[in-house]
Amino acid sequence: MRALHVITGLGVGGAEQQLRLLLRHLPVDCDVVTLTNPGTVADGLVADGVRVTHLGMAGNRDLAALPRLVRQIRAGGYDLVHTHLYRACVYGRLAARLAGVRAVVATEHSLGDSQMEGRRLTRGVRGLYLASERLGRSTVAVSPTVADRLRRWGVPEPRIEVVPNGIDLPRFRFDPIERLRTRRRLGLPEDAYVVGGIGRLAAGKRFDVLIRALARLPEDCWLLLVGGGAEESVLRRTAREAGVMDRVLFTGERPAVPDGSPGPGLPALAAAMDLLASPSPEEAFGLAVVEALASGLPVLYASCPAVEDLPAPAAPAARRVRGGDEEFARAIAAVRAGGPRPRTAPDAAHHYCITRSAARLMDVYAAAASPSSSPQGVSSS
Repeated sequence: MRALHVITGLGVGGAEQQLRLLLRHLPVDCDVVTLTNPGTVADGLVADGVRVTHLGMAGNRDLAALPRLVRQIRAGGYDLVHTHLYRACVYGRLAARLAGVRAVVATEHSLGDSQMEGRRLTRGVRGLYLASERLGRSTVAVSPTVADRLRRWGVPEPRIEVVPNGIDLPRFRFDPIERLRTRRRLGLPEDAYVVGGIGRLAAGKRFDVLIRALARLPEDCWLLLVGGGAEESVLRRTAREAGVMDRVLFTGERPAVPDGSPGPGLPALAAAMDLLASPSPEEAFGLAVVEALASGLPVLYASCPAVEDLPAPAAPAARRVRGGDEEFARAIAAVRAGGPRPRTAPDAAHHYCITRSAARLMDVYAAAASPSSSPQGVSSS
């Protein structure tokens, strides 16, 4: 089987890094087309031996990109097209059908209750999504929570498949030597209690809550923010105003999958932490939380379907926090007062092993490629 993955962009983000990790475990000949932004994940894919093409799309309404994508699909002779993220799903499903590929799968990575990939869920966004969804054979939800949201949106139940995000569990196994090395590299005091935040530095992630929580905590508490984004300057200003700028470290974007870039990767940074806090109120999965659990960290979260969809004993060190900086500060202090825990991965982390996700996705591919499956929509030309 030859498959083409179409994604909106390839900067460092959860969906983008998940695609790279998945391609390492799929027994399929895969190419990738990115509509925009061939960033660091594109470089990593190329290093892995994946052919990546940048379509050069100028914006959401760049309709000239559609025939370019159709030609790309036809030239590749693909058996299946798999789309990721909103813009790629809208354009990629239509292009695949116009190119004569009927096996079309999409993964919904980022559907929240009120937003998708940072855009508000207006009637127009929903209508365009549902119209393009009919052109595929199945829509993959990364969690049962997202599957429920898709059903409420109007996607027919038989077209929804749940394939959770996966993690490379061995890479996140806690290494005490790596912890010491990374903390020294970051200039952290030996006795520092390090709270971590991982994700895009965007307003919706609410990392400002952690900065203000830090101001309520003792002087030996530090905040390690791993990620990049437009809100970094705002967060730095918030830290200065809160009087904690000297205890907040910004690492920039760091890959979960090795890409040869300088500096510690995400597993090493997780090892350097004592706790992960995720104050984002609306997540589709909660990949950062699962990766932290795989590193044996206690976790405080506002929203995490990956944990909430499992029985409570699967992640005993994960606790939901409702509220803002005061509530997070109290919760952090309580976890610290409980003392250190063994840095072992709970059942929840093992449940989301990438090999299991890849095997489940292959079942979806087989069903989509089956002659008995019949999508609705445009005819191929």
